[in-house]
Amino acid sequence: MSEVLINVSGVSKKFCRDSKYSMFYGLKDIAGSFLGVPSDPGDLRNGEFWSVDDVSFELRRGDCLGLIGPNGAGKSTLLKMLNGIIMPDKGRIEIRGRVGAMIEVGAGFHPMLSGRENIYINGAILGFSKMEIDAGFDEIVEFAELRDFIDSPVKHYSSGMYVRLGFAIAAQMKPDILLIDEVLAVGDVGFRAKCYNHLAGMLKDTAVVIVSHSIPHIDRYCNKVFLLAGGRLETNDDTAVTIERYYSLFDQESSSVIAGNEGNSLRHLKLEGGSNDADGTVRHGGMLRVQGEVFVERAVKNPNVLIAFLNRELQVIAVCRTSPGILFNTDGLVKFSVDISPFLLNVGDYKVSLIVYDEKYQRHLLWHNASWSIRVIGDSINYGGAAVYFDGKWESHGA
Repeated sequence: MSEVLINVSGVSKKFCRDSKYSMFYGLKDIAGSFLGVPSDPGDLRNGEFWSVDDVSFELRRGDCLGLIGPNGAGKSTLLKMLNGIIMPDKGRIEIRGRVGAMIEVGAGFHPMLSGRENIYINGAILGFSKMEIDAGFDEIVEFAELRDFIDSPVKHYSSGMYVRLGFAIAAQMKPDILLIDEVLAVGDVGFRAKCYNHLAGMLKDTAVVIVSHSIPHIDRYCNKVFLLAGGRLETNDDTAVTIERYYSLFDQESSSVIAGNEGNSLRHLKLEGGSNDADGTVRHGGMLRVQGEVFVERAVKNPNVLIAFLNRELQVIAVCRTSPGILFNTDGLVKFSVDISPFLLNVGDYKVSLIVYDEKYQRHLLWHNASWSIRVIGDSINYGGAAVYFDGKWESHGA
C-alpha cells in the first residue's frame, strides 16, 4: 500500500465576520499568549463562525481528491491550511513531501519581475535547488507556452498566462503533493485539456487535491470526491452519491422564465414515460411523451416549439424541436404532443426547458428554462457523467 502523504485530523478554522472584532480578538490573543493565558480555540466569540469544522481525512500517493461544495463552504480555507498559508485553530495536519500549489491566479508572482525570474523564485519556495530548477526550466517554459514572453514582466501577463505559468511551475517540478483551487477554469480549453492529461500522468507519484465547480472534470479524474458544506466534510466511497448530494443543494435555484410577456403564457405541460411510470420518469430506451398547451400572440403565424434537455450542470445536451411541416394555424392557443422514442438519455436526473419561437426561429415568444425535472431509470451504465448511452451490438474476435 502506498504511503500516506496528507493526514488531516479534527481540523477546524474560525473567522470573524466583523473586522473590528477581528482586530480586537487578534490583539487579545497575542496578549494572552504573551502573558501565558491563551484563549480556548474551541470557543466561538461574538461574530465568529467555523469556516472549517472538525475535518478529517487522509490521502495516499496516487490519490486524486476532488473537493466540491457551494461557494463559502470552506474549500479554499482548507486548501490554504494544507499549504501552510494559514494555521488551524484546532486539529492537526501532517504533510509528507514537497507541496506545489495553485490557489489563486498570480499568487506568489512578483509583478515587476520577469517570468524567468519568477520561475526561480517559485521553485525555491517549493524547496527546489537552483540545479533542479535549471534542469526543469525548459520543460516549464514549453508547457506554459510562454517562450516569447518569458523575459517580460509578469504584470503584463493576462490571467490565462498567469495560470499557464503557475501550473507549469507547480506540476513540472514534480511535487509530492499538488493543490489546485479552481484556477484552471481561467485557462482556455486546450490548456485545460493539457493540464488534466498531465495530472493523469503525475498520479502514480503524487497526491492531488482539486477544488472545482466543474463536476464532469471531478467525476472523470478523481478517485475520491468529498463534499464540504457549511464547513463540515461529507465523505462517501460512492462518488456518484457525493455528486448527487452536491447537486441537490441547488435544486431550487435552477428554474426561471427567461423570455415571455403578458400575451404569451404556458397553460399546461406534462411529461409521461409510459403508463407504468409516474410523470417525469422514463425508462432508458423507452418512450417519452410530452404534451402541452401554450397561448401566444394572435399575430404570430405558425410558432415553433423546442424542448431542451439539460444535465445537472444546466448544459443543453439534447433537443427536440417542431418537425418541418407542422403548422399551428390556431387563434393563439397552441396544443402539441410529441413522442420521443427510443429515449436514449443515460440513467440519471435531468432538467427540461420549453422554448417557443416565431415561425422563422428569430424571436423567443416564451422560454421556461430548466422548469421541469425528469428522471431516467434503467440498467444502462452512467460512466464518467456521460449524457447518452448507446446500446451497441458488440462482437469479439480472437487473435
